[in-house]
Parts: sequence; structure tokens; C-alpha cells
Amino acid sequence: MNGFLVPHHLIDGGIVGIALLLHYFLKFPTGIIMVGLSIPICIFSSLNNKEYFFSSLQGLLVSSLFIDLLAPLRFQFFIPQLASALIGGAIIGVGVGLMLRYKTSTGGTDLLAEIISETFSLNIALVIILIDGVIVLAGLALLKLDAFLYSCIAIIAVGFITSLIKGK
Repeated sequence: MNGFLVPHHLIDGGIVGIALLLHYFLKFPTGIIMVGLSIPICIFSSLNNKEYFFSSLQGLLVSSLFIDLLAPLRFQFFIPQLASALIGGAIIGVGVGLMLRYKTSTGGTDLLAEIISETFSLNIALVIILIDGVIVLAGLALLKLDAFLYSCIAIIAVGFITSLIKGK
């Protein structure tokens, strides 16, 4: 994320996307914002699946910590926007897919997507793309048009790679 999305002010969907928007415009640390926004989702998910709660809380804390620890690396190399959107989206998709495959998450909207997917027998990629799309669309008011379009490419990559890794 720091090496691919942040240098171009691209966003992902979900809690990460909201955290990135707040980071870009308010300069708050992305990982701390993620924790603050995700805890209510973790608590909600514990009502449906207690096993997810503890593993998701752990995934949330570890991923948020690493996002903030790796923040100084964000401008160490330059990759064009299209490649950044595709690579960044693919990397995020691998992470989300692996977490969901092994019944954990970062506690964000991917956890909500998993619950919706299982409840309504929907493809997880479709649910993730829809949730992420709403958040990226909301970011249109704050992003430049090119950043918005490349962010759309990134969320499509996240959804498809997540689906490939997680299965079903």
C-alpha cells in the first residue's frame, strides 16, 4: 500500500480507503485510523462469529502496525499509476484472500463482505468490489479524476485476487 497507492494518492475501498482519505487530507497515521474504524466492525462480527473476532483483532493490529511502520518507505521508488494500481491492488488482494481463506481478516469491511457473502451465497469478489466501490465513489469528491479512476482499477484487482486466493 505505502509503495503503490500512497505515492499517487490512490485509495482502496473499505476501512483502508477511508483511512487513506483521512491520511491524505488530515495527515493522521493510516494504521491508527484503521484501528479506530475497525473495532466496531470487529465487535459486530463477534455477534455472528466469535472465532473471527479474536483472529480479526489480531490481524487488524498487526496489519495496522506494519502500515505505519513501513510509511517512511512510501516515496523510495516511483512506479507509474497504472502499474501501482494493479500491483497495489494485487498485493492487497493476496493479503485479504489469505486472511479470509484462513478464517481471519483485518477486521475491516472484508469481514463484513465475508459475512454478507456467506449469508446470501454471493461471490466474495463481487461483495468486496461493491463495498469498495461505494467508498471509492465517496472519495471522488476529494480525489483528482485520474486518482479516482486508478483507484477503481485497484479495487477491481483487490476483488479478483481475493476471490482467486480465497476460493468460492
